Amino acid sequence: MQRFEITGMSCAACSAHVEKAVAAVPGVSAVAVSLLTNSMQVEYAAPADEAAICKAVEDAGYGAKPAADDAASEEAALEDTETPRLRRRLITSLCFLVPLMYISMGHMIGLPLPPFLEGDGTGALWFALVQLALTLPVCWINRAFFISGFKGLKNLAPGMDALVALGAGAALAYGVFALVMISIGLASGNTAQVMEYRHDLYFESAAMILTLITVGKMLEAYSKGRTTDALKSLMRLAPQTARIVRDGKPVTVPVAEVKPDDIFLVRPGESIPVDGVVLEGNSSINEAALTGESLPVDKHPGDPVSAATINQNGALACKATRVGQDTTLSQVIRLVRDAAATKAPLAKTADKVSGIFVPAVICIALLTFVIWMIAGQTFPFALARAISVLVISCPCALGLATPVAIMVGSGVGAKNGILFKTAASLETTGYTDTVILDKTGTITTGEPNVVEIVGTRKVPAKFLLGLAAGLEARSEHPLSRAILKKADADGVKYRPAADFEAVPGQGLLGKVAGKVMAGGNENFIRTQCDLPDDLAQAGAKLSAQGATPLYFSLDGHAAGVIGVADVVKSTSRDAIAQMHALGMDVVLLTGDNAGAAAHIASQVGLAPDKVVAGVLPAGKEAEVRRLQKNARTAMVGDGINDAPALTRADTGIAIGAGADVALDAADVVLVRSDLADVAAAVRLSRRVVTNIHENLFWAFFYNAVCIPLAAGALYPAFNILLNPMIASAAMSLSSVCVVTNALRLNTVKPRDASHDHAPRRRAPLPRRPEPAACPTGACPVQTAPAKAVSQTTESQKEEQSMKKTIHITGMMCAHCEATVKKALEAIPGVSVEKVSHEEGVAEVLCADAVDPAALKKAVEDKDYTVTAID
Repeated sequence: MQRFEITGMSCAACSAHVEKAVAAVPGVSAVAVSLLTNSMQVEYAAPADEAAICKAVEDAGYGAKPAADDAASEEAALEDTETPRLRRRLITSLCFLVPLMYISMGHMIGLPLPPFLEGDGTGALWFALVQLALTLPVCWINRAFFISGFKGLKNLAPGMDALVALGAGAALAYGVFALVMISIGLASGNTAQVMEYRHDLYFESAAMILTLITVGKMLEAYSKGRTTDALKSLMRLAPQTARIVRDGKPVTVPVAEVKPDDIFLVRPGESIPVDGVVLEGNSSINEAALTGESLPVDKHPGDPVSAATINQNGALACKATRVGQDTTLSQVIRLVRDAAATKAPLAKTADKVSGIFVPAVICIALLTFVIWMIAGQTFPFALARAISVLVISCPCALGLATPVAIMVGSGVGAKNGILFKTAASLETTGYTDTVILDKTGTITTGEPNVVEIVGTRKVPAKFLLGLAAGLEARSEHPLSRAILKKADADGVKYRPAADFEAVPGQGLLGKVAGKVMAGGNENFIRTQCDLPDDLAQAGAKLSAQGATPLYFSLDGHAAGVIGVADVVKSTSRDAIAQMHALGMDVVLLTGDNAGAAAHIASQVGLAPDKVVAGVLPAGKEAEVRRLQKNARTAMVGDGINDAPALTRADTGIAIGAGADVALDAADVVLVRSDLADVAAAVRLSRRVVTNIHENLFWAFFYNAVCIPLAAGALYPAFNILLNPMIASAAMSLSSVCVVTNALRLNTVKPRDASHDHAPRRRAPLPRRPEPAACPTGACPVQTAPAKAVSQTTESQKEEQSMKKTIHITGMMCAHCEATVKKALEAIPGVSVEKVSHEEGVAEVLCADAVDPAALKKAVEDKDYTVTAID
């Protein structure tokens, strides 16, 4: 994918001509031109020559050059240089237009004229010559309309400038013709001819048309500049300098010089310069720049930090992980920019109309002239109607109706931590009928937490927690960390166990307060003590609810059981309620067992028939396919394990992927990792689509009503005519109205659920081309309007992949399985089919290029042991 900057475009017809020209270049598979940002995205199916692409654009009558990727160049490209230039043109034009209007029309309202301009003799000739002298500078100042317009006509690609050039040019040409006829009348003594043409000069119309169109262009440029405010504000968030440690001393350097693994320091109140991880210090970080969330987030050693977020209180020392264009902020900016450069499905109708609009208007203008001449009207009358048709038609309104709304909507989404990768995803998200939710990390936190502590008469719950924390303190297991976190949160003091020993796949042993303590699964604890029925039943109940029971014994006697589970996020229930209020069905799709899934569903308000459990990643894609038969679907997952389902769904929404924006297979990324933002994304999409519909309606309505009016359709019955100057003013305001309407989207609050309502059901959308499941679960960002993933049949998959069984010791629970699974799926070319802590195996499909040593290393890096790979 390559970006180009395009110059010389003035309307939707121009962008359509550029697209057509570039699409014909060998090697180009897709092209999208944005009139709003004056940019072009080109996708290559085969190697394509940048010079050939630029030449194709230039041959079409426009300019092109490859766009720079650095932030400074991107911000400069978005800077509004058009408005000041047009303002200068307008002011200079008015200096000539005001005296011109006084001379041409002042006498009609009783204003005096200089004596040498009065009369039907030489005064008439001077009257015409002075108007010509004042009109020519206005034409020269606004010569860009004529250059672009006639170039477009020459290349058989007329745009809006061609209509302006023809209208103003016709008025100027007729004025010159009238001047010649006045001269001939004076020479022949034909006073009647002199007076006839003295009153039929059209010089003021030519100058007024050009000036009023310039007014409209200036207002349009200013409004268009406002639509990119969100993107420019994101770019300005990036700090310009960073304090890094070199040779043991802090040194201030430009942020562009920061490299991965550099140590950088951040004082309270300063912005984080690049993405990194905290090494020393504790603080609260304001992440509103990326997530839209005003509440600060506490950061401790080991926690990630992102560029452009603000350190609020403590001093931090961090290690740089992503710099330059790889930071989260840069990727957010890139996604918003690319979304604005792509086209929404709704834009196709406007593009088709725009492609034939200008030639059609020229034909209508000629037909209008001919009809009025045949009807017996005078030449000036017929010419005025034709000029009015030319200057009142507005292809700009059609061309801007969709992209301005997309740009503003994308910017509003970015400010609220909702990233739409394409214009198509921004449009189609609002059409969702059924939301399919992954469980782990989506509805739940994705991390184990203590949910229940069951003690005994001799070992109360709080005492058990302290003993268990002492035993678990020397373990790196995820379940151990959950117990330690609970102890710290409750203020329970503990001392690490002595004589610590980990029994792989079973549990832990150690001495706490001089007494032998054991902790682990049920089978292991029964080897250490007799397990009472009440504790066994408590553990069974926890298992039924999806929790992992950890049993403990002290000095050969049962001490209790602690349940650890992946808990529901605090916002999940309300988020699902919001989805229901928006008229969407919600389905829970998980690989977990039915009992755990049902328990989670009951906590978030989902009915049992809306739960699909025990589904492996490959099966999730098939389930999405089934649901698509009757509804438009949105799949919400973590963007890695759920990549096949995300790709299959009409809209893929990645949650919890803010630090890996460019690696997800989704259409939409929710940076805040908050399920409530699914409803916010749908709300924003629906408001954008409504705004586009309004823009398109008024653009079509304006042209449908104004063109017949300008042609004189009401003259025979009502004696109503439209002066060319009024027509040009109407044309100028039409584009401004469309852009201004789009700017209203800046007031949208996506998280405001106070006006939620269910829309009426729509007809099914056309299905995208059939994608295949991504075997690695890590598909690249899709920047085209529709995602394209290479298809792989089941037989081909078997040929390309080979099945391996990895024998693993040390797995104790479902969380161990999840850790191993995630580690293996991070290897390119690996798809996990099964991980079982009970059997001690992981079954994977591997591409031939995958080294078994890589599989072994991935597992053992997570503190498990690989005994064999079959």
